[in-house]
Amino acid sequence: MNSPFRVNILTTFPEMFGSFFSSSILGRAQEQRLIDIQITDIRPYSLSKHHNTDDYPFGGGAGMVMMAQPILDAVAAVSAEYPSARRIYMGPRGKKLTTSLARELSREKELILLCGHYEGVDQRALDTCMDEEISIGDYILTGGEPAAMVLVDCVSRFIPGVLGSADSPEEESFSDGLLEYPQYTRPRELNGMEVPEVLLNGDHAKIRAWRRYQSLKATLLHRPDLLETAPLDEKDLKLLDEIRKEMNQICSSEN
Repeated sequence: MNSPFRVNILTTFPEMFGSFFSSSILGRAQEQRLIDIQITDIRPYSLSKHHNTDDYPFGGGAGMVMMAQPILDAVAAVSAEYPSARRIYMGPRGKKLTTSLARELSREKELILLCGHYEGVDQRALDTCMDEEISIGDYILTGGEPAAMVLVDCVSRFIPGVLGSADSPEEESFSDGLLEYPQYTRPRELNGMEVPEVLLNGDHAKIRAWRRYQSLKATLLHRPDLLETAPLDEKDLKLLDEIRKEMNQICSSEN
């Protein structure tokens, strides 16, 4: 049996992770030994009398800053057990988490994630023991713990066996740079609304074509910016022209 994908999360709030990682897909993945997620409390590594992990910032300013010493010692201890780990600080200055980055991270054997808190982390800790910084978006969180959860959830979907189907992560929104097509399930008719006939006829070629068309349409309507970087072929471009003409006709008829 292959070794599980291993993640160790360093935090001052370990209690935040329990239910998130023990539920649903991530819970099953751990039971099946596909993923091994460990949480390390930074506080016991503090050498201060009361195991403090933060202090006032030099130069003044509001809030507190996480101290370097507890982090350095915690990372050193964890790294001894995770010698090949890619060490990541979950912070706002990092490169943004994307599908391609998540896929890349899933190819690693081990990850160590550091969760910042308060007004940030002493830069000396980041310079000394972190390989990189990753952000999950351009907004402010109270700490790095939610960001770590998002990263692990996102990356885990590319671990073989976690979703049960090798195709699943490649068919979802953003996997190919586009939004996902609409999904339907039973019943076939509900309150006068019916499932598109093409999904019921068993013609897989037509179903794939319909889904591609709908994916392009959803992206054009809701996230047109994604079309600038999505890998589109000539057929996709022709479909987009058809969709634009269709949308213009609808607008004209409404006016």
